[in-house]
Amino acid sequence: MTELSELPPLSKPVAFPQDRTCPFHPPTAYDPLRTARPLSRVTLYDGRTAWAVTGHDTARALLADPRLSTDRTRPGYPATSPRFAALLDRRAALLNVDDPEHHAQRRMLVANFTLKRAAALRPAIQRIVDERIDAMLAQGPSAELVSAFALPVPSTVICELLGVPYADHEFFEEQSRRMLRSRVPEEVVDARERLDVYLGALIDRKAAGPPGDGVLDVLVHERLRDGTVDREGAIALAVILLVAGHETTANMISLGTYTLLRHPDRLAELRADPALLPAAVEELMRMLSIADGLLRLATEDIEVGGTTIRAGDGVVFSTSVINRDETAYPEPDTLDWHRSARHHVAFGFGIHQCLGQNLARAELEIALGTLFARLPGLRLAIPAEDARWKPGDTIQGMLELPVTW
Repeated sequence: MTELSELPPLSKPVAFPQDRTCPFHPPTAYDPLRTARPLSRVTLYDGRTAWAVTGHDTARALLADPRLSTDRTRPGYPATSPRFAALLDRRAALLNVDDPEHHAQRRMLVANFTLKRAAALRPAIQRIVDERIDAMLAQGPSAELVSAFALPVPSTVICELLGVPYADHEFFEEQSRRMLRSRVPEEVVDARERLDVYLGALIDRKAAGPPGDGVLDVLVHERLRDGTVDREGAIALAVILLVAGHETTANMISLGTYTLLRHPDRLAELRADPALLPAAVEELMRMLSIADGLLRLATEDIEVGGTTIRAGDGVVFSTSVINRDETAYPEPDTLDWHRSARHHVAFGFGIHQCLGQNLARAELEIALGTLFARLPGLRLAIPAEDARWKPGDTIQGMLELPVTW
């Protein structure tokens, strides 16, 4: 069997992650990974070499393989940035724990994120979206879309769902930004600690008062009290739900808007037939792949097409490359919602597939559909090449998006 150090496809491992040269395409530096599917080598920021999974079928098989661990406290767990490495010893939840702990955590929360629950939330999401557009129109005819719309919509939605006061949004949005984008490890740790303190105090207040309707209220008054979860575990769950619950969708709204504006023919088609919106959201998630770089650690040897991933090897799933596999998606660099894109891995796959995917789909359909319906003249207020997007070592999206109408 071939081992990591013997793998021949690339003469030199590609550095991972790298910045995109176009916000809705994978970095051009990843082109060798696209031609060397389904498995290649990459070099991480600290010089370690890891496997890069880039083939669609191989990725889905490995993401469902219990021999790959998401437990970031395991020795040798790969880190793609100093920021991520600084949090390896912090208590994690859902995304970075294995079964049976992961199963227990997910079971506590899954009823709040079902398709039925997301459908029930649609009127509230529509109200929030309309309020934000009303405010844009009142202050228009131009706006910075990230701060005026893309960020506050999911931030408000997740606050109402969890039972977090939206009045505190500037605080937790800033700590989330520091956690996900700061290049100073000490600042990343400080941001996580501030979120822990804030959410710990909120949990304590909820425990001392009558039950509310939020997910955290149920967590506190049922699961914390019966011992299913301890206080530190509840805080870890609250952190991941709050941060992931607004950051990912905010980035999809901003980058999705930019992408549609850069594809006017596709946008015109969508405006003419709003029934295409669910398919368009799936295709945008496939094409944009904002969470690029799912991480795992092999706990046993795993054979993949004649190559062996050894126990202790780090594994990186490049979703932006996986979702451009031409064997799964003909003409993968083309935005086309007449294809079936539902089998993309933008939400991951297997037991760790994103818990909030139904809510995210509902938010994106309503946010993008309403935005373009109510602002038919929406367009970029700057040259497209002057737009600024996020670096490759964090969730992908627009730093800012000046628009007019």
